[in-house]
Amino acid sequence: MTEPIRILQVFAEMNRGGAETMIMNLYRHIDRGKIQFDFIVHTQEKCAFDEEIEQLGGRIYRVPKYVGKNHFAYKNAWKDFFISHPGYRIIHGHVRSTASIYLNIAKRNGLITIAHSHSIESRGNWLERKVKNIMQLPIRYIADFYFACSDQAGEWLFGKNVIYKDNYYILKNAIEIKKYEFDELKRIKIKEKLGIKDELVIGHVGNFTFPKNHQFLIEIFFEFQKKNKNTKLLLVGSGVLENSIRKKISDLYLDNNVILTGSVSNVYDYMQVMDIFVFPSIFEGLGMAAIEAQASGLYTFVSDKIPEDVHLTNLIEVIPLKKSAQYWAYIISKHSGSYQRVDTSIELRNHGYDIEATANWIYNFYLKITEN
Repeated sequence: MTEPIRILQVFAEMNRGGAETMIMNLYRHIDRGKIQFDFIVHTQEKCAFDEEIEQLGGRIYRVPKYVGKNHFAYKNAWKDFFISHPGYRIIHGHVRSTASIYLNIAKRNGLITIAHSHSIESRGNWLERKVKNIMQLPIRYIADFYFACSDQAGEWLFGKNVIYKDNYYILKNAIEIKKYEFDELKRIKIKEKLGIKDELVIGHVGNFTFPKNHQFLIEIFFEFQKKNKNTKLLLVGSGVLENSIRKKISDLYLDNNVILTGSVSNVYDYMQVMDIFVFPSIFEGLGMAAIEAQASGLYTFVSDKIPEDVHLTNLIEVIPLKKSAQYWAYIISKHSGSYQRVDTSIELRNHGYDIEATANWIYNFYLKITEN
C-alpha cells in the first residue's frame, strides 16, 4: 500500500481558533489515505486538538517558541528537524512572524513552501508589531505559494501585487454547513443546559483576545439591556483576557445576565440558542464566526473593520466601530423583536463555503504540486 503524502502544517498551537479550526475541518474531510497532515507547534503544552490529530493519524512535533534571544536555537531546531525527518515534500506555514526563518530552512531542504495569511494586522504593542512586520516582510520573496483567507489578508502580508500572481490563492474557511442549520430541538436542549428560558439571547463566538473587542461588546450589552431587561449575553470562547472580561462583567453588575461557556467543540449547537449575533472586532483576517452565524440564520452585526468577504447574505449589518456603545445598542434593538431565522445554506454553498468542495480542492492542489 502506498504511503500518503505527509504535509507539515505549522502553527503556534493547536487550540480552537479561526485558522486552527479551518485546517481541522479540512483534515477531517480530506482523503487521509492519500494526504496526511502532521503538525509542528510552538508550545510544549497539550492543546485542544492534539488528541483528535493523533486519532486521525497525524503526528505532532514541537519547536521552541521564538522570543528573539533564542534566534539561533530556534533556527537550529528547524535545521535538526529536517535532518531527522527528510521525507517531507510540502510545508504549509500558518505562523507569520517566523515564517521567513522556517520556510527558508525548509526550502533549502527541498520542500515546497506555502505561506498562509489569516489576518490583516500583527498583535502586540507598537514595538512588537513593528518587529513582527519587519520579520514577515521576506515571506513574499521566499514562499512558493501564497494562500489567504481574503484578499485584504493576502495584500497585507504579501504585498498589493500578490493578487495578480498565478501562485496566489484564496482558500475559503469552509464549514460543515449542515451542522449550522437551525434546529429547534437543539435550541431547546442547549437552552435547558444553560438555564435560559424566554430571554432574548445576544451571542458572540471568539477567543478572549484583543482583536475580538469583548470589553466594548460588554458595554454594548450593558446599554442594550437597560431597555431590554429580559436579555442574556452568551459568550462562547476562552483566552488570555478572560479574567479582565469577567471583571468588566462584574463591574457593570451583569453577572446574572452574561453566560460564559468556555471553549467548546460544538459551536454550531450554541449558535442555535442565539437570537442575534454581534461581532465588533477591531480587526479580522476574515471573521469566520460571522460566516458561521449567517450559516445558522442569525442576523449579524459586524464592525466596519471586518473584510467584506463575510457579506454573504442579507443578514449582515455593518456598524462603524467608532460609534458609541449606545449607538450600537440602538441599532441592534431595532431588530431584536422582529427577526426570524432563514435558511442560508444555498447562498453559502454558492459562495464556496462548503467544506466538501474546499477539501477536494486542497487535496488536488497538494497532489498536483508534488507530481513533478
